[in-house]
Amino acid sequence: MPYEAYKVLHILGILLLFVALGGIALHAWNGGTKQDNQGRRAAAAMHGLGLFLILLAGFGMLARLGIIQGGLPGWVWAKLALWLVIGGLFLMPYRRPGIAKPVFLLVPLLGALAAVLAIYKPF
Repeated sequence: MPYEAYKVLHILGILLLFVALGGIALHAWNGGTKQDNQGRRAAAAMHGLGLFLILLAGFGMLARLGIIQGGLPGWVWAKLALWLVIGGLFLMPYRRPGIAKPVFLLVPLLGALAAVLAIYKPF
């Protein structure tokens, strides 16, 4: 598969993940609970599919660029850690409704940090 196709899949995964996280965080921020969220399963499916596409396409791009040979550079490990944190934030707004607002505001900043790591490859 061409590099550009992996890039589109990667971006699609990011969009799916952010829509799911934003929807859950906003619902909890407005006082909603897991039980009264009729779109919770759809959001969970988007979240899971988004994470899968991010991982699949990310490693596909790394393979196309020849970066995987010889071990992963530090910026890739940092991005993996960021995506792990962002992925784990899906459950937090309902478990602790007080952090729904910070999650809603923090996720785009974490996404921007992941983009900076991919673009500048600082280490």
